[in-house]
Amino acid sequence: MSNQANERKAAKLWGGRFSEPTDAFVEAFTASINFDQRLFREDIRGSIAHARMLGRVGVITQEEAAQIVDGLSAIEVEIEQGDFVWSVAREDVHMNIEARLIEKIGDVGKKLHTGRSRNDQIATDVRLYLRGAVDAMISEIDRLSFGLLDLAEAEADTVMPGFTHLQVAQPVSFGHHLLAWQQMLARDRERLLDARKRINIMPLGSAALAGTSYPLDREWVAQELGFDGVTQNSLDGVSDRDFLIEFLSAASLIMMHLSRMSEELVLWTSAQFDFIDLPDRFCTGSSIMPQKKNPDVPELVRGKTGRVYGSLFNLLTLMKSQPLAYNKDNQEDKEPVFDAVDTVLGSLRAFADMIPAIKPKRENMYAAAKTGFSTATDLADYLVRRGVPFRDAHDIVGRAVRIAQDKGVDLADLALTELQALSDQIAEDVFTVLTVEGSMAARDIIGGTAPDQVRYQVKQARKALGGRG
Repeated sequence: MSNQANERKAAKLWGGRFSEPTDAFVEAFTASINFDQRLFREDIRGSIAHARMLGRVGVITQEEAAQIVDGLSAIEVEIEQGDFVWSVAREDVHMNIEARLIEKIGDVGKKLHTGRSRNDQIATDVRLYLRGAVDAMISEIDRLSFGLLDLAEAEADTVMPGFTHLQVAQPVSFGHHLLAWQQMLARDRERLLDARKRINIMPLGSAALAGTSYPLDREWVAQELGFDGVTQNSLDGVSDRDFLIEFLSAASLIMMHLSRMSEELVLWTSAQFDFIDLPDRFCTGSSIMPQKKNPDVPELVRGKTGRVYGSLFNLLTLMKSQPLAYNKDNQEDKEPVFDAVDTVLGSLRAFADMIPAIKPKRENMYAAAKTGFSTATDLADYLVRRGVPFRDAHDIVGRAVRIAQDKGVDLADLALTELQALSDQIAEDVFTVLTVEGSMAARDIIGGTAPDQVRYQVKQARKALGGRG
């Protein structure tokens, strides 16, 4: 056996049972250190709590526990300062840190792993990491939500066309439209908070799969690490990845919502709509067409949505055939999650920075709202209020639209006599409901588009977020 092979075998803290070192290619192929080293803070935090607990229950002495804690704290500083040398031969973040601990404090460091396995250790690390990521996402969602609410309040009286089938349907407040986006985010926030409850359960103490014979105080460790409780089955504790899949499902919905917003921003900035302007710092130009100003941030967020969807399906596929308990397959769970976290946080941050900077082009929105016979439903409602059955009113308005269409004018431009020829229930006051302002203001019910309702909903949403009312 070569010196290099002997060194590789010696680097394995589990190598006693093996008669030869791991093949060099297999070693690199199976190692996870290139990506799981980002869990070093969580790994050290969990190890410190575990060491302190071992000292409390007498499995190791208090002095040994203190040595371990001091050694781990020093290693964290080494990593943060870039002085730590990561080794593929040591496979993962756990073995790298533990081996370095033994180098620093000697045989006492070998006692750290008492009563635990890498199986429950990694499950704990990932939960700690994901809890922090969820909290960061909620913070960005709140920042984006407040930006939307501020803009919605400022634009409560701004008229724009509402669409169905991307056809002009009815006039709505621009603020009302922005509140629809905020409602999506409110549901996203609730889903993350709900998922956090199941993320924040500690599997440490499950050991490899069957628990341990040492008198561990799992509840004490959970409290030290800020968990709400401990897992109740050791087999499930080390093999459960539902919490990751649930998170990725919530993350996919966040990206789906941001993608829908992105699509509308792309449409609104186009020359065909020309409803808003995005500041130059959120756009780029063309290498060949000097007139172009491309909405790259929304387009890129729309494109990145597929990455998060892919992460979700990755983990669903990863878990679908695994027997209990832990399997090496689960090493593949972290990269999709890391990528999704980075993607969602980056997208939310970009939107939270961009949304308050939107500049609406109110005149263009107003002109568009007056096209496409957007007040037709208001005319039908007018007739219903005068005793005409809705289906008859629907037919009358349909004929009025056809007349206006043939003449190339809006409903409000038809003469009173032309409208009265369709129904004797139409009087001079009909024109008050045929304006886009009148149409919007008339929808003064909870959830409606009337400006007063928009301002009320803004106030309620701020209170729900714990912000200014």
